[in-house]
Amino acid sequence: MNVIQKKLFAMRDEEYKKFHSRLIPDTDPETIIGVRVPDIRKLAKKLYGTKEAETFLCNLPHRYYDENMLHALLIGMIPDYEECVGKINKFLPYIDNWAVCDSLRPKVFSKNRESLESQAYQWIDSGECFTVRYGIECLRLHFLGVYFKPEHAEKVASVNCGEYYVSMMVAWYFATALAMQWDAVIPFIEGRRLDAATHTRAIRKAIESFRISDSQKQYLKLLK
Repeated sequence: MNVIQKKLFAMRDEEYKKFHSRLIPDTDPETIIGVRVPDIRKLAKKLYGTKEAETFLCNLPHRYYDENMLHALLIGMIPDYEECVGKINKFLPYIDNWAVCDSLRPKVFSKNRESLESQAYQWIDSGECFTVRYGIECLRLHFLGVYFKPEHAEKVASVNCGEYYVSMMVAWYFATALAMQWDAVIPFIEGRRLDAATHTRAIRKAIESFRISDSQKQYLKLLK
Protein backbone atom coordinates (compact mmCIF):
# COMPACT_ATOMS: atom_id res chain seq x y z
CA MET A 1 0.00 0.00 0.00
CA ASN A 2 1.46 3.37 -1.03
CA VAL A 3 1.43 6.58 1.03
CA ILE A 4 -1.65 8.11 -0.60
CA GLN A 5 -3.61 4.88 -0.28
CA LYS A 6 -2.76 4.84 3.43
CA LYS A 7 -4.05 8.40 3.76
CA LEU A 8 -7.30 7.46 2.04
CA PHE A 9 -7.80 4.34 4.14
CA ALA A 10 -7.27 6.45 7.27
CA MET A 11 -10.39 8.42 6.28
CA ARG A 12 -12.48 5.38 5.44
CA ASP A 13 -16.18 5.37 6.35
CA GLU A 14 -17.71 1.90 6.04
CA GLU A 15 -21.32 3.14 6.09
CA TYR A 16 -20.56 5.66 3.37
CA LYS A 17 -18.90 2.93 1.33
CA LYS A 18 -22.09 0.84 1.47
CA PHE A 19 -24.20 3.84 0.50
CA HIS A 20 -21.94 5.06 -2.30
CA SER A 21 -21.45 1.59 -3.76
CA ARG A 22 -25.15 1.59 -4.62
CA LEU A 23 -24.74 4.82 -6.60
CA ILE A 24 -22.03 3.36 -8.83
CA PRO A 25 -23.27 -0.23 -9.27
CA ASP A 26 -20.92 -0.98 -12.18
CA THR A 27 -17.88 -0.40 -9.96
CA ASP A 28 -16.45 -3.34 -8.01
CA PRO A 29 -17.19 -2.63 -4.31
CA GLU A 30 -13.76 -4.05 -3.44
CA THR A 31 -12.19 -1.08 -5.23
CA ILE A 32 -14.16 1.46 -3.17
CA ILE A 33 -12.40 2.55 0.01
CA GLY A 34 -15.31 4.66 1.21
CA VAL A 35 -13.97 8.20 1.66
CA ARG A 36 -16.43 11.06 1.54
CA VAL A 37 -15.83 13.57 -1.27
CA PRO A 38 -15.32 16.59 1.08
CA ASP A 39 -12.53 14.62 2.78
CA ILE A 40 -10.95 13.72 -0.56
CA ARG A 41 -11.17 17.39 -1.54
CA LYS A 42 -9.36 18.41 1.65
CA LEU A 43 -6.63 15.88 0.90
CA ALA A 44 -6.32 17.21 -2.66
CA LYS A 45 -5.79 20.74 -1.35
CA LYS A 46 -3.06 19.50 0.99
CA LEU A 47 -1.32 17.51 -1.74
CA TYR A 48 -1.62 19.94 -4.64
CA GLY A 49 1.71 21.32 -5.80
CA THR A 50 3.79 18.70 -4.00
CA LYS A 51 6.14 16.18 -5.57
CA GLU A 52 3.94 13.49 -4.07
CA ALA A 53 0.93 14.77 -6.01
CA GLU A 54 2.88 14.98 -9.27
CA THR A 55 4.08 11.41 -8.88
CA PHE A 56 0.53 10.28 -8.08
CA LEU A 57 -0.85 11.94 -11.23
CA CYS A 58 1.73 10.10 -13.35
CA ASN A 59 1.06 6.67 -11.82
CA LEU A 60 -1.88 5.33 -13.80
CA PRO A 61 -3.96 3.26 -13.53
CA HIS A 62 -4.95 3.52 -9.89
CA ARG A 63 -6.34 0.58 -7.96
CA TYR A 64 -9.13 2.33 -6.07
CA TYR A 65 -12.13 4.43 -7.03
CA ASP A 66 -11.22 6.93 -4.31
CA GLU A 67 -7.78 7.38 -5.87
CA ASN A 68 -9.45 8.22 -9.18
CA MET A 69 -11.67 10.74 -7.43
CA LEU A 70 -8.58 12.33 -5.86
CA HIS A 71 -6.93 12.35 -9.27
CA ALA A 72 -9.90 14.21 -10.79
CA LEU A 73 -9.91 16.81 -8.01
CA LEU A 74 -6.16 17.40 -8.33
CA ILE A 75 -6.47 17.96 -12.08
CA GLY A 76 -9.26 20.41 -11.41
CA MET A 77 -6.83 22.64 -9.52
CA ILE A 78 -4.27 22.97 -12.33
CA PRO A 79 -4.21 26.65 -13.45
CA ASP A 80 -2.55 26.15 -16.84
CA TYR A 81 -5.02 25.14 -19.57
CA GLU A 82 -2.65 23.11 -21.77
CA GLU A 83 -1.19 21.22 -18.83
CA CYS A 84 -4.67 20.56 -17.50
CA VAL A 85 -5.95 19.15 -20.80
CA GLY A 86 -2.83 17.03 -21.15
CA LYS A 87 -3.45 15.49 -17.72
CA ILE A 88 -7.12 14.94 -18.57
CA ASN A 89 -6.30 13.16 -21.83
CA LYS A 90 -4.01 10.77 -19.97
CA PHE A 91 -6.67 10.16 -17.31
CA LEU A 92 -9.85 9.78 -19.38
CA PRO A 93 -9.08 6.23 -20.63
CA TYR A 94 -9.08 5.03 -17.02
CA ILE A 95 -12.39 6.60 -15.99
CA ASP A 96 -15.04 3.89 -15.75
CA ASN A 97 -17.90 5.48 -13.81
CA TRP A 98 -20.07 8.58 -13.93
CA ALA A 99 -19.06 9.89 -10.50
CA VAL A 100 -15.38 10.37 -11.30
CA CYS A 101 -16.23 11.63 -14.79
CA ASP A 102 -18.57 14.31 -13.49
CA SER A 103 -16.12 15.40 -10.78
CA LEU A 104 -13.52 16.44 -13.34
CA ARG A 105 -14.32 20.16 -13.46
CA PRO A 106 -11.20 22.32 -13.89
CA LYS A 107 -11.64 25.96 -12.98
CA VAL A 108 -9.30 27.00 -15.78
CA PHE A 109 -11.85 25.93 -18.42
CA SER A 110 -14.02 29.00 -17.84
CA LYS A 111 -11.11 31.20 -18.99
CA ASN A 112 -10.33 29.19 -22.12
CA ARG A 113 -13.69 28.56 -23.78
CA GLU A 114 -12.44 29.05 -27.35
CA SER A 115 -9.92 26.23 -26.97
CA LEU A 116 -12.30 24.17 -24.86
CA GLU A 117 -15.00 24.21 -27.54
CA SER A 118 -12.90 22.33 -30.08
CA GLN A 119 -11.48 20.06 -27.39
CA ALA A 120 -14.97 19.12 -26.21
CA TYR A 121 -15.84 18.19 -29.79
CA GLN A 122 -12.77 15.92 -29.93
CA TRP A 123 -13.84 14.18 -26.75
CA ILE A 124 -17.37 13.72 -28.08
CA ASP A 125 -15.98 12.23 -31.30
CA SER A 126 -13.78 9.72 -29.41
CA GLY A 127 -16.40 6.97 -29.28
CA GLU A 128 -15.31 6.06 -25.75
CA CYS A 129 -18.21 6.07 -23.29
CA PHE A 130 -16.94 8.29 -20.49
CA THR A 131 -14.81 10.45 -22.77
CA VAL A 132 -17.92 11.19 -24.84
CA ARG A 133 -19.89 11.86 -21.65
CA TYR A 134 -17.18 14.23 -20.48
CA GLY A 135 -17.18 16.21 -23.72
CA ILE A 136 -20.95 16.66 -23.51
CA GLU A 137 -20.66 17.69 -19.87
CA CYS A 138 -18.17 20.39 -20.86
CA LEU A 139 -20.65 21.81 -23.35
CA ARG A 140 -23.40 21.65 -20.72
CA LEU A 141 -21.35 23.45 -18.08
CA HIS A 142 -19.60 26.07 -20.18
CA PHE A 143 -21.66 26.71 -23.32
CA LEU A 144 -25.32 27.06 -22.39
CA GLY A 145 -25.22 30.70 -21.33
CA VAL A 146 -23.95 33.61 -23.42
CA TYR A 147 -21.52 31.27 -25.20
CA PHE A 148 -24.25 29.00 -26.55
CA LYS A 149 -24.34 28.17 -30.25
CA PRO A 150 -27.08 26.09 -31.92
CA GLU A 151 -24.31 23.92 -33.39
CA HIS A 152 -23.50 22.72 -29.86
CA ALA A 153 -26.97 21.24 -29.52
CA GLU A 154 -26.62 19.76 -33.01
CA LYS A 155 -23.38 18.11 -31.95
CA VAL A 156 -24.90 16.59 -28.82
CA ALA A 157 -28.02 15.47 -30.67
CA SER A 158 -25.85 13.61 -33.17
CA VAL A 159 -24.40 11.40 -30.42
CA ASN A 160 -25.92 7.93 -30.49
CA CYS A 161 -23.41 5.39 -29.25
CA GLY A 162 -25.93 3.26 -27.35
CA GLU A 163 -24.23 3.69 -23.97
CA TYR A 164 -26.55 4.29 -21.00
CA TYR A 165 -24.22 6.78 -19.31
CA VAL A 166 -23.86 8.76 -22.53
CA SER A 167 -27.63 8.78 -23.04
CA MET A 168 -28.10 10.12 -19.52
CA MET A 169 -25.66 12.97 -20.17
CA VAL A 170 -27.29 13.83 -23.50
CA ALA A 171 -30.62 13.97 -21.65
CA TRP A 172 -29.09 16.14 -18.92
CA TYR A 173 -27.63 18.46 -21.54
CA PHE A 174 -30.99 18.98 -23.25
CA ALA A 175 -32.88 19.35 -19.98
CA THR A 176 -30.45 22.09 -18.94
CA ALA A 177 -30.55 23.63 -22.42
CA LEU A 178 -34.35 23.78 -22.30
CA ALA A 179 -34.06 25.79 -19.10
CA MET A 180 -31.48 28.19 -20.54
CA GLN A 181 -32.06 28.22 -24.32
CA TRP A 182 -35.68 27.13 -24.74
CA ASP A 183 -36.41 28.70 -28.13
CA ALA A 184 -33.25 27.28 -29.72
CA VAL A 185 -33.56 23.81 -28.23
CA ILE A 186 -37.26 22.94 -28.11
CA PRO A 187 -37.25 22.07 -31.86
CA PHE A 188 -34.93 19.15 -31.06
CA ILE A 189 -37.59 17.75 -28.73
CA GLU A 190 -40.50 18.58 -31.03
CA GLY A 191 -38.70 16.93 -33.91
CA ARG A 192 -37.71 13.89 -31.82
CA ARG A 193 -34.08 14.31 -32.77
CA LEU A 194 -32.93 12.10 -29.89
CA ASP A 195 -33.37 8.34 -29.70
CA ALA A 196 -36.56 7.27 -27.90
CA ALA A 197 -34.96 6.49 -24.52
CA THR A 198 -32.89 9.68 -24.42
CA HIS A 199 -35.88 11.76 -25.57
CA THR A 200 -37.94 10.43 -22.66
CA ARG A 201 -35.11 11.00 -20.18
CA ALA A 202 -34.56 14.57 -21.35
CA ILE A 203 -38.24 15.43 -20.93
CA ARG A 204 -38.37 13.78 -17.50
CA LYS A 205 -35.32 15.70 -16.30
CA ALA A 206 -36.68 18.97 -17.69
CA ILE A 207 -40.05 18.46 -15.99
CA GLU A 208 -38.23 17.87 -12.69
CA SER A 209 -36.31 21.16 -13.06
CA PHE A 210 -37.37 24.20 -11.05
CA ARG A 211 -35.98 26.36 -13.87
CA ILE A 212 -38.66 25.20 -16.31
CA SER A 213 -41.99 27.07 -16.08
CA ASP A 214 -45.26 25.26 -15.41
CA SER A 215 -46.54 26.06 -18.90
CA GLN A 216 -43.34 24.71 -20.45
CA LYS A 217 -43.64 21.54 -18.39
CA GLN A 218 -47.21 21.02 -19.55
CA TYR A 219 -46.11 21.41 -23.16
CA LEU A 220 -43.22 18.96 -22.67
CA LYS A 221 -45.64 16.37 -21.29
CA LEU A 222 -47.46 16.49 -24.61
CA LEU A 223 -44.20 15.62 -26.38
CA LYS A 224 -43.41 12.45 -24.44
